[in-house]
Amino acid sequence: MKGYTRPLILIVSVLFVDQLIKFWIKLNMTLGQEYHILGKWFIIHFTENNGMAFGMEFGGEMGKLALSLFRIGAIAAIGYGLHYMIQKKYHRGFILNVALIFAGAMGNILDSAFYGLFFSESTWFDKAKLFPPGGGYAGFLHGKVVDMLYFPLMQGNFPDWFPIWGGEEYLFFRPVFNVADSAISVGVVLILIFQKSYFKEEIIEPTSYNSEVVED
Repeated sequence: MKGYTRPLILIVSVLFVDQLIKFWIKLNMTLGQEYHILGKWFIIHFTENNGMAFGMEFGGEMGKLALSLFRIGAIAAIGYGLHYMIQKKYHRGFILNVALIFAGAMGNILDSAFYGLFFSESTWFDKAKLFPPGGGYAGFLHGKVVDMLYFPLMQGNFPDWFPIWGGEEYLFFRPVFNVADSAISVGVVLILIFQKSYFKEEIIEPTSYNSEVVED
């Protein structure tokens, strides 16, 4: 188990926090309900999406199924890659970053796979119930991903002279996301920032040999 301990602790920790927050949101908030944590800059806003990270959508029910299957395949590939990296003693930082990405992908696929079976539908008026008598709101792999982290840091209008969007309203940062999305993003960003130290080439020092002098 040497080399596996830290990645496993990180994966379990991210999954635990991600799922704990999502369960609390589903059982205690109605769809669209929000709590302002830091004024208008940090809001817990309950929303759900059928598609990819940060609330993006992907092609209806068949698209949802295709995306869920793709996620499962990606998780399997990342999991195998993580095992390989640990076995081959890759840079510890790189391994932990990949573990973050794996945990994030796993966190969202749990929503897609099981939330439709475990919960009743969340609506604008009613909170979801866990294991409702009539069954959940969707089948296996057709559940919705729970999002809640919202950071509308800047809001206003582009000046009229601004190309393309002149006069239009802007909002930064618009997407609502979750802990799993954050883990994926942090893992990717850290890999990009520290890639030189993670993948630095081994410098082979030239070996000095006694050269023979051949006299004519």
